[in-house]
Amino acid sequence: MTYDTGLAPHGQTPSGHLDPAVVRRELAIIRDDLHCDAVQIIGGDPGRLELAAGVAAELGLEVWFSPYPLELDPKRILTLFGDCAERAERLRRQGAEVVFVTGVELSVMNRGFLSGENPEERVERLMSRPERRAEAMRELGVRVNAFLREAVDAVREHFGGKLTYAAIQFEQVDWTPFDMVTYELLRSAEVADRFRGAVRALAQGPKPLAITGFGTAAYRGAGDRGGRVLEVVEHDPRTKAPVRLNDVYERDEIGQAAYLSELLDIFEAEGVDSAFVFLFALSGYPHRPDGDPRDDLDRASLGIVKLLEGRRGRTYPDMDWEPKAAFAAVARRYRR
Repeated sequence: MTYDTGLAPHGQTPSGHLDPAVVRRELAIIRDDLHCDAVQIIGGDPGRLELAAGVAAELGLEVWFSPYPLELDPKRILTLFGDCAERAERLRRQGAEVVFVTGVELSVMNRGFLSGENPEERVERLMSRPERRAEAMRELGVRVNAFLREAVDAVREHFGGKLTYAAIQFEQVDWTPFDMVTYELLRSAEVADRFRGAVRALAQGPKPLAITGFGTAAYRGAGDRGGRVLEVVEHDPRTKAPVRLNDVYERDEIGQAAYLSELLDIFEAEGVDSAFVFLFALSGYPHRPDGDPRDDLDRASLGIVKLLEGRRGRTYPDMDWEPKAAFAAVARRYRR
């Protein structure tokens, strides 16, 4: 399971308070009720990452310590990694099973690898000229691998455990310095007929394969969109916070649950070593069942729980969220 401690675009402090008691309760639910044995802790603040990772370790979970830089330049990314590596090593020396993730989709989510002011622009420019797309991807691979060599050196100054990187396939990562291969992998309608074969090919490599970043939202047709699942959301032009959906989309929790179940079945059948569902809860996307359905941001949330406003849930009366159908589907799958 992937657990978010708060993302930090441009290195800003994540919004909201991270309550240690809530973190412990949620991670215990992830262990006991979802039957997870490993958790990927993501976020942009080293202190928050260390807090949640420490709790997960105390609960006996394997910890994937995953700093998630957003809109940073390479120098600031290396600084973040060095800080987090020290914290991850302290945890490892206390006896925890820790894997350090040296970033997620760095070329798209940050500056200095591709031109463009945001992830959408960067991907569009990379793909916009089919006649030189292969050459552009090779050039990107050179830049990404040069940076990852620096990142591995920076992390290895402090951290002695296993290393990986959560890649997009077009980044053409050289996996030599890493202990396992990790891809962010989404199934969309365009690749559905080739998805299983692609997973099988990746799993046949010489190193263990992990899959992160896979999930979808709870509106009809979301699973067909793959990485475009959040394009249905309108954002505040100044703060970039989600405001509402751009149209009425039918709520489909069963579809979200089926998507996750099908992918987990594929991953197991094709020899994937580790798979981390994205995501336990997505901050800023509350469930609003009354009124205009476009205000129900949870329909676009990849979280397997729906966040409530001003009230507690029924299944867990001490929590301000309620499980979706996807929660039960993942629990059944992992119980097996």
